[in-house]
Amino acid sequence: MRTIFWQDGCVKLIDQTKLPESLEILECRNVDELAMAIKRLAVRGAPALEVAGGYGVALSAFEKEFSDLNELKSHIVERARLLASTRPTAVNLSVGIERVLSKALEGDSIEEIRRIAVEEANRIADEDVKRNEKLGEFGRELFEDGDSVLTICNTGSLATVYWGTALGVIRSAVKEGKKIRVFACETRPLNQGSRLTAWELLNDGIDVTLIADSMAGIVMQKGLVNKVIVGADRIVRDGVFNKIGTYTLAILAKEHGLPFYVAAPLTTFDWGKEMKDVEIEERGREELIYCHITCKRKLIAPENVKVYNPAFDATPLKYISAIITEKGIIFPPYEKSIPNILNEGGSASST
Repeated sequence: MRTIFWQDGCVKLIDQTKLPESLEILECRNVDELAMAIKRLAVRGAPALEVAGGYGVALSAFEKEFSDLNELKSHIVERARLLASTRPTAVNLSVGIERVLSKALEGDSIEEIRRIAVEEANRIADEDVKRNEKLGEFGRELFEDGDSVLTICNTGSLATVYWGTALGVIRSAVKEGKKIRVFACETRPLNQGSRLTAWELLNDGIDVTLIADSMAGIVMQKGLVNKVIVGADRIVRDGVFNKIGTYTLAILAKEHGLPFYVAAPLTTFDWGKEMKDVEIEERGREELIYCHITCKRKLIAPENVKVYNPAFDATPLKYISAIITEKGIIFPPYEKSIPNILNEGGSASST
């Protein structure tokens, strides 16, 4: 099953806030509903957000009857701005929005704009499946039979349309016949690792052990893992933005001499920016002072305590051993190798 898809004039997606207790499909019939789904993380993960952004533009073209072409164009531009504001750190969301919006605005009639928007959004979804499968094919070469791998957050099917990025690499290695063991950080405060990653890997029959985020150091110290792989929400000239806690893992991996890999499609690169240019999303205090939102808001901290809750952190590129993309594996020096891929359309080294 795809994580997100277009059907019967609406955007349908797996409601990830319901997992692992139940697998439910959420139907978004207007942009406000989709924007809320994005904000509350019913759909999340950079590649999945790219597709959600594209489908959101398509959805906006069907929200009401329009008197003329100009009214429709103004409406979808306005709704695109709303969608783009929902998650400021992940660049893929804006990529999907802009791609479908620019195509749709070329239409000469209301019917044509609607058709173009849906077709382009579906094209983005199909491309995501193919590029992540390709990414997995390249990335699996970095892993050996018997490896034990640490990861954080969720970078599998649920974070994409189908195959996954970092977990997609692991899935590809297992498909090739390699035995891979995974240690999954719970990923506080919303537990994407325990709720989503553990659920995915168990369903795939992949050996997974869940740990608290604070246990990563001892897991490395005891030699329980020999590699680390994570995803990315945005890659800039000097760093990688990913789920909060990634920077900590990178420092720990460096200290213990472990390779630290990032798996991300090329749409995640925002090479014109640096870490200082990117807004890190800060989420609500309730995520920290209450037990998980499905637990009927049970207090786990004083209600009036101050809270700092950034959703992401930035890891300098010097800690990254390699970046796995659908064009191949990119190795340092990144100031030379990454522009070669982005600007010239070349292929990265896979050895």
